[in-house]
Amino acid sequence: MSDRVLLTGVSGFLGGHVALQLLNAGYTVRGSVRNLSKADKVRTTLARAGADVSRLEFVALDLLGDAGWPAAMADVRYVQHTASPFVLETPKDPQALIRPAVEGTRRAIAAALGASVERVVLTSSLAAIQYGHEPTERAFTEDDWSELNSPQTGAYASSKTLAEREAWRLMDAAGRHADLAVVNPGLILGPLLDDDPGTSSVLVRRLLDGRLPAVPRLAMSVVDVRDVAALLVDAMTNPAAGGQRCVAAEGTYWMSDMGKMLRPAFADRRVPTAELPDWLVRVIALFDRDARNNRHEIGAAKRADGRRGSARLGRALIPAAEACIATGKSLVHYRLV
Repeated sequence: MSDRVLLTGVSGFLGGHVALQLLNAGYTVRGSVRNLSKADKVRTTLARAGADVSRLEFVALDLLGDAGWPAAMADVRYVQHTASPFVLETPKDPQALIRPAVEGTRRAIAAALGASVERVVLTSSLAAIQYGHEPTERAFTEDDWSELNSPQTGAYASSKTLAEREAWRLMDAAGRHADLAVVNPGLILGPLLDDDPGTSSVLVRRLLDGRLPAVPRLAMSVVDVRDVAALLVDAMTNPAAGGQRCVAAEGTYWMSDMGKMLRPAFADRRVPTAELPDWLVRVIALFDRDARNNRHEIGAAKRADGRRGSARLGRALIPAAEACIATGKSLVHYRLV
């Protein structure tokens, strides 16, 4: 069998880094895009990053369409399913996120099972772990699942939870639980490979663009994209990864902490480190739908236990400050901020 990997979402921020690490490790990568017109840009981006793109192939796949999935699995040994919708604004209809996430995962798993691939690696999220729980000081682990019936679990968290549960259900039904490996990253930051900022960099953009005098008391678990990609590549062949989830998070930080990380590296910019009062943010939420949908997160720090990810890589994860600064420098380099 060849060492060909089907990588869905190759044109994305994370997908590009996974492709880079796979190519550098000697794999042949068959990357999926919704439209093959994106192929040339992806190829150019990866070549500029130093990859041998002679082992890079492309296929057109749609999370909401059946066409092409069985053929895309031909001569594939491993599947990396990173493609999933992620939006900046909460959609009015939650199904706008949930349906493509779940159906795309279902199509990827079903096609992989039909082709008897060796292992499927799914990029899930901490959003499938941390939401809908009572406030707690403990760190969330791979044993936790977001509560779908909670009003605090929004469309994005629901989409990631339902998609991951569907992946486990299908693999279990096929008797192949151990052939699925899942990585659950927090907020993914780090260097951009091209001038597409995606959605992960939005928070850093807002901290650098000079528009915010202060920031809300929002906390998030941060991980560098290079570490997430390394964990996903490791999960294809590491026996310890089979049948397991893996939290990917270096630490949990307030937005003000991230401002403090960025400020020394961007002394010429007005980077906010002061915090808005919680009551003011809640007043703003009365008039802003996205703020309203996240009002439960104000003042709450959901910590994540990232020890499994660090153990898998055999080293400490890249510090959040390094990931934040790398994002910021990329945004400046590509004149996106």
